[in-house]
Amino acid sequence: MSSTGFNSRNGTGQTYANGPSQNPGMGFNIGSQAPYSPMPTKGPVAPGAGLYNSGPYQPGPPAGPYQPGPPAGAYQPGPPAGAFQSGPQAGPYQPAAPVSSYHPPPGQPPLTRPPMGGPPPTLTPPQSSSPAPRMPHAQATPPPPAAMSHNYYPNQPPQQSPSPAWQYGAAAPPAAAPHGAMRAPPSGPVGNHVGPMNPAATLPPPQPSPSSSSAGYAPTPLVPHSTAPGSGPGPVPLHGYTQPGNASSTPPPMAPHPYQPASAPYGALPTGHAMPPMGPPPMGNATPPPPKAEGPAAGNGHQAPYAFNHLENKMAGAPQSGPPGRHLGHYPSLPPGYNNTPASPGAAPPMHPPMQTAPSQYPPQPQLYPQPPGGPGPAQMSSSLASLSLQGNTPEALRVVNLLQERNLLPAGPIPAPTPPLPQDLQKVNCNPEVFRCTLSSIPQTQSLLNKAKLPLGLLLHPFKDLSVTLQLPVVTSSTIVRCRSCRTYINPFVSFLDQRRWKCNLCFRVNDVPEEFMYNPISRSYGEPQKRPEVQNATIEFIAPSEYMLRPPQPAVYLFVLDVSHNAVETGYLNVVCQSLLDNISALPGDTRTKVGFITFDSTIHFYNLQEGLSQPQMLIVSDIEEIFLPTPDSLLVNLNECKELVQDLLKSLPHIFEKTMETQSALGPALQAAFKLLSPTGGRVSVFQTQLPSMGVGALKSREDPNQRASAKDIQHLAPATDFYKKLALDCSGQQVAVDLFLLSAQYCDLASLGCISRYSAGSVYYYPSYHHQHNPAQVERFEKDLKRYLTRKIGFEAVMRIRCTKGLSIHTFHGNFFVRSTDLLSLPNVNPDAGFAVQMSIEENLVDMQVVSFQAALLYTSSKGERRIRVHTLCLPVVNSLTDVFAGADVQAVTGLLASMAVDRSVSASLGDARDAMTNAAIDSLASYRHAALTIQQPGLLAPACLRLFPLYVLALLKQKAFRTGTSTRLDDRVFSMCQLKFQPLVYAMLMIHPTLYRVDDLSDQGALNISERTIPQPRELQLSVEKLCREGAFLMDAGSVMHLWVGRSCNPSFLTQVLGVPDYAALPQNMYQLPELETAESQRTRAFIGWLREQRPFYPSLHIIRDDSPQKGDFMQNMIEDRTESALSYYEFLLHIQQQISK
Repeated sequence: MSSTGFNSRNGTGQTYANGPSQNPGMGFNIGSQAPYSPMPTKGPVAPGAGLYNSGPYQPGPPAGPYQPGPPAGAYQPGPPAGAFQSGPQAGPYQPAAPVSSYHPPPGQPPLTRPPMGGPPPTLTPPQSSSPAPRMPHAQATPPPPAAMSHNYYPNQPPQQSPSPAWQYGAAAPPAAAPHGAMRAPPSGPVGNHVGPMNPAATLPPPQPSPSSSSAGYAPTPLVPHSTAPGSGPGPVPLHGYTQPGNASSTPPPMAPHPYQPASAPYGALPTGHAMPPMGPPPMGNATPPPPKAEGPAAGNGHQAPYAFNHLENKMAGAPQSGPPGRHLGHYPSLPPGYNNTPASPGAAPPMHPPMQTAPSQYPPQPQLYPQPPGGPGPAQMSSSLASLSLQGNTPEALRVVNLLQERNLLPAGPIPAPTPPLPQDLQKVNCNPEVFRCTLSSIPQTQSLLNKAKLPLGLLLHPFKDLSVTLQLPVVTSSTIVRCRSCRTYINPFVSFLDQRRWKCNLCFRVNDVPEEFMYNPISRSYGEPQKRPEVQNATIEFIAPSEYMLRPPQPAVYLFVLDVSHNAVETGYLNVVCQSLLDNISALPGDTRTKVGFITFDSTIHFYNLQEGLSQPQMLIVSDIEEIFLPTPDSLLVNLNECKELVQDLLKSLPHIFEKTMETQSALGPALQAAFKLLSPTGGRVSVFQTQLPSMGVGALKSREDPNQRASAKDIQHLAPATDFYKKLALDCSGQQVAVDLFLLSAQYCDLASLGCISRYSAGSVYYYPSYHHQHNPAQVERFEKDLKRYLTRKIGFEAVMRIRCTKGLSIHTFHGNFFVRSTDLLSLPNVNPDAGFAVQMSIEENLVDMQVVSFQAALLYTSSKGERRIRVHTLCLPVVNSLTDVFAGADVQAVTGLLASMAVDRSVSASLGDARDAMTNAAIDSLASYRHAALTIQQPGLLAPACLRLFPLYVLALLKQKAFRTGTSTRLDDRVFSMCQLKFQPLVYAMLMIHPTLYRVDDLSDQGALNISERTIPQPRELQLSVEKLCREGAFLMDAGSVMHLWVGRSCNPSFLTQVLGVPDYAALPQNMYQLPELETAESQRTRAFIGWLREQRPFYPSLHIIRDDSPQKGDFMQNMIEDRTESALSYYEFLLHIQQQISK
């Protein structure tokens, strides 16, 4: 592949001119990458040797209000090699029954969860004086069948097992070794050394990977056409870290527990951790379910005042059964410390929404790496990296959190990406996490260490993000673009200058010469300081590329609109909105004097429009032969916009009236797309398709595959894969000709988005979906469509683009996620690139990174701007290398991990089954917390323990399981589910997280305290609330921001001043059922509320519709379905999910 590239106008900033011309090295050299091997499919493993039983319960002395006793289900280390031994049946955790079959011990009240609000109750640890079991006889539990194994992580070494399964490959330590990875802090730095490390101190090397036509047309005049976290008791440091000056201090007294340091290590984890199936309990000899609760729902504990009716019928649903062989046992009591506690000390200040760049939620750490005066610049690899290690102090990210005791883990504001532990001179020039972030901000030294952490390694990119507002984008005009002669990496802030004439590549370590032109600094206008050039001072930069980066002259901006004009389409009224929006924004389309536009309409035939200059009015050309589609007048169907603007405007004004009385119900979408491909093939460009029904004629015709009776099925969902490969093949043809297809689907009926979406996915297009769209019956959707369309027509665009992602030697890329076509192992073909598109890649460690202190990743996007310029946008990210498991956990980015898991789960749902994807996501949480407990902690404690940086991981995994894309047992239209999957794969992380875990605010008491002042506007900043009905009250009004939609729920006894001052109604009874806009009132309360909602909308490129919901509204169910922490008929509550995770870890 030649380096001839692709550029575009994008970004702002000063344009720098450079000296004489010198040809740069050519091309994106395609490095030799290991072929990507798809994830193995699910396979059974041998059942466990038996259910594991913990030792007797021994409560310890109280310390403060409540001192947790020993682990409820703590493990007793058994013999090596994964053997499990059953102790005396005395412990409180005796797995035997489904999750919902909670039977309290005799004399104890039924299991409840303490409320989140109010003072903690006075609690007494339960006493156990005898080893008698507290559960029904063991015969009531059926024997466990073979568990199923699911895993996301590649490159696992082979392991002896009866059948193929995903294994992490972490070999069990010798039997004589004490349990725990780090018994005491090492003497001196452990992590990153400049010189080679002691081979004896390094981790074992990674295991090897498993491997025209004759038909006629009739020119006709254009006439109407009728028939054609909070904290409880202070946690004990568990990492072997010692604070300075505290070496002699003794830890607080702990309750005795069965952990024995001198015993053999805990056996290997079982590989199958299936989620409890959501349905009725197993019949036969299984434990019978308890009678249905009459009062508050089981599992939700004490209800807040004014309990809501939906809790009685939603939360107290059918009991849930545990998974085969992995039943959640009888839990005699909940941990009493699981109470409402003060906000976590690590909570961020109230700043919203999540996409805002926020300060770190962790307290600033002392500067451990002071730079000497006059030290090296940011381009130098400073020797301070030798002391780079997290072993000096216990960072906030590793503060141990007991998830079963600390209830208020959600911070008050957005969660920022973790800051990599780099020296200050490197960190200040690192890439912004809004553009480029990694799931692990500290890279493990070996694949075996990565396997041990059980966390995915991957990158999330937003490469074409609008940077004009939040970030400066330096634009460099230079005839010489300096790149490594070997790996073709662009020079960046993390290269090393050996002297003024030589620089060392930070990816392949080759030494390169500095070109003479690069010696001149265009900013200071000085000579001899290449390390101060803008390319070496900015991790994100854009080059205006010379002619060597062009395979052909830059293409013009070409826009083709393909419109469904069948009877169903005309009935929705969408055609009026599209034509009016185009009329309003025709002059704002990105482009220059060469911009071209064209139009195609279709029903059972294809209609072209001759817009050639000189015609008095547009001319419609009808092609009825849809089997052999052809272009009637190829030279006059795409016209120069500036030259033919009046004809284009005439056409847009007349189109809605031409077809307003049509009775044609058929849809020939496939032939219309073939015609669009033929029309744009010579130049490339963008096709915008508007479709309102299932294609029914010609190639690509589809039949309905959805069974409405199966929408709420708890079994695997069918038809997530396309029904035909026509749309994928056509998309690949389009990609080869630099044509992208964007799909707007506006329909109340099933349209098979799983099949139609392929046309956009493989051509790097976008999918927009407006279910139940109608210009009269659904005004909120109409408003959203209008706003989205305006943004779509006027946003920046890059044509004929490619993107390559490079990484330091030893790392490799094996899977991409997003909308694109993979041209080679690391090159993505993007016929169009837009500023709202996100991408993700999975990584693996092929070679040990023993001699490296840092690694780098670089994404280079080459594109043609709408102005006809070739541009190259380069992002470079630098991260440290660590060799201890605790350091790996300390650098985990919980949101990035969640986003990558979501993309992986979408692929698994399509390639295997939805059940596989759900199990694999659950296992990701179980495995990572099990690894943390068994391998990273040196002192074992009761409870479900997590590092502070991963404290929200189980919550996010549960949110994914309840997300529209992956939920089961809840009625979900197939197209809705598929569209959610498309969004999770395509949206940048910051927007996807709003879909996964919405934010909830109370808005009836907004104030100016802590408000932001932006452009002379005061923006209130209410605190984010947990997604539980316990946070609601009838006297309040609550706003839920779910990304593409906002719900404003108004309580039945809402504050009268909010009703009158904000909603403009005299009382609650006057509030209309279908209200989707706030009235513009001249009151302070109205201005605050509208300013806050408007500010939230401005933070994202799409327009979320607002639905104002009464307590008795039919839309209340949409609002309550996002209460992730509460139990439903088909899903666990957050607390039950934590118990499930704890039980799996304790096995």
